[in-house]
Amino acid sequence: MAIVGRKEEIRLMQSYLSDNNSHFFAVVGRRRVGKTFLIREVYNENKVFEMTGLKDANLKTQLVNFSLQMSRHFSTNETIESWLLAFNQLSVALEKTSTPNKPVVFFDELPWIAGRRSGFMEALAHWWNSWASQQNIIVVVCGSAASWMLERVVNAKGGLHNRITKTIHLMPFTLAETKEFLEVKNIEMTYYQIVQLYLAMGGIPHYLNQISKGKSAAQIIQETCFDKDGTLRNEFNNLYTALFENASNHISIIRALASTASGMERSEILNQTNLSDGGSFTRVLNELEASGFISTFSPLENKKKDTLFRLTDEYSLFYLKFIEGKSTTETDHWMRTSQSQEYKIWCGYAFENLCIKHVHNIKKALGISGVSTSINSFLHRSDDTFGQGFQIDMLIDRKDEVMNICEMKFYADKFTINASYAANLRTKKVGLRAVTSTKKMVVLTFITTYGLFENAQKSELVDNDFTIDVLFE
Repeated sequence: MAIVGRKEEIRLMQSYLSDNNSHFFAVVGRRRVGKTFLIREVYNENKVFEMTGLKDANLKTQLVNFSLQMSRHFSTNETIESWLLAFNQLSVALEKTSTPNKPVVFFDELPWIAGRRSGFMEALAHWWNSWASQQNIIVVVCGSAASWMLERVVNAKGGLHNRITKTIHLMPFTLAETKEFLEVKNIEMTYYQIVQLYLAMGGIPHYLNQISKGKSAAQIIQETCFDKDGTLRNEFNNLYTALFENASNHISIIRALASTASGMERSEILNQTNLSDGGSFTRVLNELEASGFISTFSPLENKKKDTLFRLTDEYSLFYLKFIEGKSTTETDHWMRTSQSQEYKIWCGYAFENLCIKHVHNIKKALGISGVSTSINSFLHRSDDTFGQGFQIDMLIDRKDEVMNICEMKFYADKFTINASYAANLRTKKVGLRAVTSTKKMVVLTFITTYGLFENAQKSELVDNDFTIDVLFE
């Protein structure tokens, strides 16, 4: 299958092929996001050596694995007893290799190779500093264990300190890339169906690759998430432990954030998880954000203590709400559940997250792609300044003296602004002006599935009425 999306990553990786410099870069991303596929496809004609680490293997077994890969790539047949000797053998082999293309050396699942006290990272640093950095060569390292990669490679304190040319954080597909991926597989789905699918599994290529043509989103979700051998039925149990060392704290935070639709402040997460505040807690939050599981939203007043954290990983949200603890063998389980009021309410929250992650599309639709903006949340608790409490889930604060209050609704039909909801919208507009004393123009922007019904409330209040089509552009 051809590469879908990843245009900026491909451009960057290919640029390293056209210069005469050595490059050492890391590709970091969550499990199943397509890191290995991207590297192999872009560097297919340049890759002269590749080794994939063996999970839970000891030093001796990893060295045997290295020897086998050396034999495969260079027809060598030597016993290797340490990583220093291994890298020396690799240098000798590369010097003897004649290739018209810039050579690429690729170490996949690096955290599995570099076990504790194995000496691998020290040997890799020595090899890069003493030999590889002086060659016209590209060295790529990759791993799903995000916390390990960030600590031991990207932010290394030892011999690899400041040696990384670039870190590529490979993120899930956007909605547009998801649509393109399905089209490459000759699968036709409406935007509404793709969004339903995305809300359950996100833009993870491996998950999307399980989809077969001619089926509805509900059928696909039933097969992958609820059937006995469904790919995503037990994926949550493997996801975080594969990414993070001591993943229990990461999972505790994910569970806490999944319990609320409005996000949590740092103090609220600490109270609900009973974790200790400090650097370790901050590191876990940073790792979850860097891996794309959570998003942070600074309040308009920029009070750090009020920063909101939201769980924005689609699969985790869906799993904790609908899959975990559900043992059903009914073939129509999801067909019935997807018609329930519980699912419709949940979709509203999940769709808000989806819009937040695609805010660049919304900015494009507003015609403000080139305008400097900050994306905020706004939570006001009733006080003397403004007696009524209100919350704005996404606020686009623009340098051109405008604020967009974004309202996001996922319905199977056009959405109607009734009298009570209109009163709520007026509270948000008036309250925002009163609490912030802003002199900026405040406008209401709607993103809905099929648009808004025309009525007096819409005419009075709504400035921008977009459908989900804009999220695919």
